[in-house]
Amino acid sequence: MVLALTATIFLTGGILASGEGDPTAAVKSMVDEVITILKKEELKGPEQTQERRALLENAVGRKLNYEEMAKRTLALHWRNRTPTEQEEFVNVFHTFLSKTYAKRFETYSDEVVQYTKVRLKGSYAEVQTKIASAKTEIHLDYRLVRQTDRWWIYDIVINGVSLVRNYRDQFDRIIRSSSYGELVTKLRDRTEEISTP
Repeated sequence: MVLALTATIFLTGGILASGEGDPTAAVKSMVDEVITILKKEELKGPEQTQERRALLENAVGRKLNYEEMAKRTLALHWRNRTPTEQEEFVNVFHTFLSKTYAKRFETYSDEVVQYTKVRLKGSYAEVQTKIASAKTEIHLDYRLVRQTDRWWIYDIVINGVSLVRNYRDQFDRIIRSSSYGELVTKLRDRTEEISTP
């Protein structure tokens, strides 16, 4: 998991008690499910790659707010899209991101995940974690928004680098140097490459 969330092409307050409406519990339930999948011996073989990744995509997808992430990565370019284009981009970005990180989660090798702090401000929260192994330590912070009585992850910050900001910068360069259509094409092509075991 140390390399699983490296983004290359997702205040004040104390720790809340685990339970309903707790952003820390929302993050922990996702992480625990991912680790459970990765530890299953019957899913470790290369012939189980597609099944394993599908389970990982499903586990992550139930906690990530892909529409919010899509809006934030396109930023000002989102406003220039038609409703049909916006819906298309959310679907394309959703598929790209879920497959990208399902694949990267496979680098997990029994690192320890520690939940160090949660910061709250209205309907927003940031759950700070630390992933430690004998060789390295990574600070991984999850940014969440509360919608429809649930906490949804809309950004992930790895050692101070925001996944959303990273993609926003990349997408902005592609759109400005080429076009929005070229960005969608690149995302589709990259998703196809990632989908190949």
